[in-house]
Amino acid sequence: MTAARKPDFVIIGAAKAATTWIQLQLQANPAIFMPDPEPHFFSREYEKGEDHYLDWFRNHPARATLLGEKSADYLSDAHVAKRMAQMLPDARLVVQLRNPVGRAYSDYKMFYRRGEVNDQPEDYLSDPDNPHPRFLLDGLYGKHLSGWLEHFPREQLLVFTYEDVSRDPIGVIERVCGHIGAPITINDELIYKRENNSREMLLPLLMRKVLAPFKEPVRPFRGKFWFESARSLLAREVRYPPLDAGLREHMEDFYREDIELTEQLTGLDLSAWKAPATSAVA
Repeated sequence: MTAARKPDFVIIGAAKAATTWIQLQLQANPAIFMPDPEPHFFSREYEKGEDHYLDWFRNHPARATLLGEKSADYLSDAHVAKRMAQMLPDARLVVQLRNPVGRAYSDYKMFYRRGEVNDQPEDYLSDPDNPHPRFLLDGLYGKHLSGWLEHFPREQLLVFTYEDVSRDPIGVIERVCGHIGAPITINDELIYKRENNSREMLLPLLMRKVLAPFKEPVRPFRGKFWFESARSLLAREVRYPPLDAGLREHMEDFYREDIELTEQLTGLDLSAWKAPATSAVA
């Protein structure tokens, strides 16, 4: 068993901004170790203490010279920056942002396919005063980054966008590796892989709930031809309630001032996010 070490870098969000993509790229680098699950330590499990957190990294491969983790809810949690600064003051932070309108709708769709929301998008995305304020509030990046910059110097944060990944994925990997001090490794099989859970073929929700207790026992069979063939007979792409133009315009107005603040804090050109009726909502 290797000795416990604190992580050298953390991917802090934003949620639903394709942070899993950059995690996969870094995990393909032999110099880097990142656990697959999101620890959520500084947001949800902080009371379990530092030893609990270090257990996530205790069995890292000896060849890994850099340790890191991804918990996409860190960016928007008001408690995390102070907690992390106390435990990991020198950590390099990686932030990936997505058009907040598209991010909010994607978050809504995740809850919808899980059966945790059943109402229309306007019931959750027109005002944060609802049972799931995170849909709207998590996209206030300027506000959240302001809190982080109270505890970390700007040079410790690397900020890029979802659109950067689409335009120049190799350049993004190079920037992230440079920021965290890792040798650059490009995996050609992963570089253009995109996770889009909203288009995943799923069993009907009621069936998923009934079969939930069997999820772990059947995991070894996933990917096998006979298993996937049987599953495909019942699986369907989820049909989501659409985000109409009026609600999208309302959301663009909601985020406009915060996008300007985000530009000021990061130096990014986010003019495409402020242009009317151009928000990505996939």
